[in-house]
Amino acid sequence: MAQPFNAEQIIEYIANAPKTTPMHVVFAGDTSKLTDVPAGVESFLDTKTGQLFGDAGVIKPWLEANQAVITNAHVEVTGRNTGVPMLDISNINARIEPGAIIREHVTIDDNAVIMMGAVINIGSKIGEGTMIDMGAILGGRATVGKRCHIGAGTVLAGVVEPASATPVIVEDDVLIGANAVVLEGIRIGKGAVVAAGAVVIDDVPANAVVGGVPAKILKMKDAKTDSKTGLIDALRQL
Repeated sequence: MAQPFNAEQIIEYIANAPKTTPMHVVFAGDTSKLTDVPAGVESFLDTKTGQLFGDAGVIKPWLEANQAVITNAHVEVTGRNTGVPMLDISNINARIEPGAIIREHVTIDDNAVIMMGAVINIGSKIGEGTMIDMGAILGGRATVGKRCHIGAGTVLAGVVEPASATPVIVEDDVLIGANAVVLEGIRIGKGAVVAAGAVVIDDVPANAVVGGVPAKILKMKDAKTDSKTGLIDALRQL
């Protein structure tokens, strides 16, 4: 796996990024009488209607200047003073379902699956063939290895600050059940199983099965556990 976007890089990136308020405007009017659309704003204009995409700080003055020729407008604001855009997923070799929120500087390897409502924060890494299930949250810099399943509603706590903090690290072949919580700095060893609803506050050894609040080792993984926790390759095919 490639090196993750580290804490110092994330902090510098957010601190120095221009803060924007993304705005989408659909309007009707006499477009022939509009003033020039400001630089940096995407415009799609027809004779009677138009659409604009850009920063509210640029678009709003333009709308006010042209209010005499705009007969109707619908404005959508998708964020406020945001410093981290969404990731461009158009060329990622993974299955990403509608409604997933994935911020820039996230790495998603081949054949990963990101389900509806998952939230993936800046600096996170998702390994090859891993599934992030519905509504799961990967906090900043959370790192998940290959062929894992992160259950629906699970939270892998994020750490961007302090910069010295260690992120959650989930090694390869781990299964985490629904609605589990893994606190910052925890490492889940290769092949481990975390039961649904567990709260993990200590590192989990490889091939251990843990559960409870706080999570404790219940047993080591065996053939019976493997039969109940095996992943389905067909779900990871593109």
